[in-house]
Amino acid sequence: MMQCMAEDLTVLEATPITREAFAPFGVLIACPGAGESREVNEGTAERWDDQATCDNHRAGAKLNIATFQARPRSLPFEVVTLEKHPFSTQIFVPLHAARYVVVVAEGKDAPGPLHAFVVSGSMGIAYGPDVWHHTLLVLDSPASFACFVWEDGTSEDCHVVELEEAARRTLSIG
Repeated sequence: MMQCMAEDLTVLEATPITREAFAPFGVLIACPGAGESREVNEGTAERWDDQATCDNHRAGAKLNIATFQARPRSLPFEVVTLEKHPFSTQIFVPLHAARYVVVVAEGKDAPGPLHAFVVSGSMGIAYGPDVWHHTLLVLDSPASFACFVWEDGTSEDCHVVELEEAARRTLSIG
C-alpha cells in the first residue's frame, strides 16, 4: 500500500529564475537582453536597450547608487522579514557573485504567498515599486552588488515587516 505524504507547507523551494516567472515582481536583467539588439562600439559589442526602468514616484527623491557587500547565509534559512520600496524600483546588479536567491511575495498592503528564485551571478534583478522582497540572500561566498533606488531619506523609502509565524518559510534550493 502506498503512503501519501502531505506537502510540507513550511518549505519555500527556490527554483531557477526566468523572465516569465519573475515578471509579476519586476524584471530580470541579463545578457543577452530581451528583444532586439544593435551593434555598437565599432561593431565589437551588441546593445539591448530598455531592459528595465528605475521608476520614481516622489518628486523629492534622488537616485541613490549604492554598493553592497553581502555575506553568505547558511541553509536552512528561515524567511522572517520582508521589505518593499513603495515609491521606487530597486535594482541590484552583481559586481561579483556566484549565485544568489531572490524571495518575493504577492500582495501590496501585506505580503501574500512567497516565491523564491535562484539567480546566476551574471544576472541582475529589478524589483518593481511596492513589491515585497527579502534582503540579499547570498549562499556560496561573499558577493558584491551595485544598487539603484530612489530615496528621500524618510521612513517612506523602505517598509519592513516581520512575517507572522504561520507565514514564515524555510528556504530550500531545488
